[in-house]
Amino acid sequence: MEVTQDLSFVHLIGNASVLVQLVMGLLLLVSLMSWWYIFLKMFAIRAEKKLTEDFEEAFWRNPDLQQLYRQASSASRKDMGALERIFEAGYAEYSKLKKQRAMDDGAVMEGTRRAMRATYQREMDRLESHLAFLASVGSVSPYVGLFGTVWGIMNAFRGLANVGQATLAHVAPGIAEALVATAMGLFAAIPAVVAYNRYAHDIDRLASRFDSFTEEFSNVLQRQP
Repeated sequence: MEVTQDLSFVHLIGNASVLVQLVMGLLLLVSLMSWWYIFLKMFAIRAEKKLTEDFEEAFWRNPDLQQLYRQASSASRKDMGALERIFEAGYAEYSKLKKQRAMDDGAVMEGTRRAMRATYQREMDRLESHLAFLASVGSVSPYVGLFGTVWGIMNAFRGLANVGQATLAHVAPGIAEALVATAMGLFAAIPAVVAYNRYAHDIDRLASRFDSFTEEFSNVLQRQP
């Protein structure tokens, strides 16, 4: 019972060296931040998928582009999805360039595509925000935990220098304290890696849908009288 008590999780953290405790505290902070961003991105991507599906359905159901544009212009920015913003930017630029009679149709469509592409880039930057943090946590946290482990094991073996006869009871607590840092590094890294891979895949699929819509919308505008 005494060994179990001495090797409890709280006891190991409390008796670790100051540097190892700082490493554990940093990993705990990073883990909490990564979980915050994981849930934040989960809800944001889920909402973006819903808004994209709703607008695609409305776009192909309603042939009146002017009416769709009025609805998009009057909607709140926070209620608009990326696809609707791309449509709004493209149609606004198309309408403005069409009024300049000196421009031919090719120049009008080129300007329209540039407007949609600029909005597309801004929306992708918004969707990809915080993904770099998750990637960094997933790649760096195990090494930070390993650093704490190596430092803790060095202290454990240094302590054995003052012991005449080393036994498992002397070395086990120090090594266990050090290994907690590695465990915390993996605890921070694994969810971040899984979330990053999943969200990067979802965002890539949304980007493909945005690209396809841009081309289809350009074709629709080219057929306008």
